[in-house]
Amino acid sequence: MTLHVERDGPVTTLIRNRVEARNAMDPDSAEALTEALLEFDSDPDQFVAVLWGAGGAFCAGFDLKYAASMMGRKDPLAALNFPDGEGAIPRGPMGPSRLQLSKPVIAAVAGPAVAGGMELALWCDMRVMEHSAYMGVYCRRWGVPLIDGGTVRLPRIVGRGRALDIILTGRKVPAQECLSIGLCERLVPDGESRRAAEELAHEIARFPQGCMRADRRSVFLQEGLCEMDGLRAEWGNSAAMVEREGAAGAARFASGKGRHGGFSDI
Repeated sequence: MTLHVERDGPVTTLIRNRVEARNAMDPDSAEALTEALLEFDSDPDQFVAVLWGAGGAFCAGFDLKYAASMMGRKDPLAALNFPDGEGAIPRGPMGPSRLQLSKPVIAAVAGPAVAGGMELALWCDMRVMEHSAYMGVYCRRWGVPLIDGGTVRLPRIVGRGRALDIILTGRKVPAQECLSIGLCERLVPDGESRRAAEELAHEIARFPQGCMRADRRSVFLQEGLCEMDGLRAEWGNSAAMVEREGAAGAARFASGKGRHGGFSDI
């Protein structure tokens, strides 16, 4: 089994387990991860997912040994093209990199998250990195391009200049630098990424989920829009939640809960 799924209340943890290959991705692993994430997204009892790699490695990218075996085949990437049929699931080489889920996924990064592994981490909503973890476009050395969203998501996260520095040089980006440029959101001691990511997931899972998901969706909807169009999109996306969840929340506040910015009793 290259993937193990554990559930703790409303939190799903997906554990990738190709330790012998530093959790590099092959087609079977990509399919398994995609299906597991789609199952998570459709489960009404699951609110937040954590993606973690066993054995001290998040993901060393796509399995280049498998890629080398594809040489000489007729149109080896045909199966990865964007599908034309309505309702078809767009899968990337790394699996879920083209999915747009309705719920957040947190990457718990130990060791390398490089090449396609970096793209997989970028696909996640947030990244918790251990001190010794690192990212990098290591596929630069082999003439393998970024085709799982790296050239799209990285500039949106860190800005064009920093993205080009990372993409063009293929250099190692240590965890501390990732934190300083916004490439990760939390930095934790070695061995603590899974625990910290799961704690963060449970924290997010405590909140009214309709409102949280609407705000998350609005962040993605505004990308590429001018300010006024973004404001209109926000209103159209989220206004209904004021009545659906906000009114009940206001009543809880009026009854005495959550005063002075407290989050423990909501």
